[in-house]
Amino acid sequence: MTTAKDIMHEGAQWIPQTETLDVAAQLMRDLNVGALPVADANERLCGIITDRDIVVKCIAEGIDPSQCRAADLCEGTPRWIDANADVEDVLHEMGGHRIKRIPVIENKRLVGMISEADLAHHLTDEQIAEFTELVYAR
Repeated sequence: MTTAKDIMHEGAQWIPQTETLDVAAQLMRDLNVGALPVADANERLCGIITDRDIVVKCIAEGIDPSQCRAADLCEGTPRWIDANADVEDVLHEMGGHRIKRIPVIENKRLVGMISEADLAHHLTDEQIAEFTELVYAR
């Protein structure tokens, strides 16, 4: 059985919900990623912010990214997947919620992220087609 841990990108980092967006953008640049999980003071996932969120919801609105916090961009219920979840569960969680990245949690700690690129490298053509239809066909 292929698990979330088998296909995830290791070394994911989260940022505190109180961190400013300019710092978040710099961390994204330094890590060469397009999304960061956001955690509260107890290191519980409270959302994810993307580079697109920063541009569209902050900069394009004329908001100074050094004055806007990561928590300001987190919306809805954060989605995540357990490290031991089957790859089919990963596909259904991501596809069912139309998300392109998902944090992987093990023992209540962030251990990685799964992105579309990770799926493309590890799944069959049929599984990729299923994911694509769920996320993009609606």
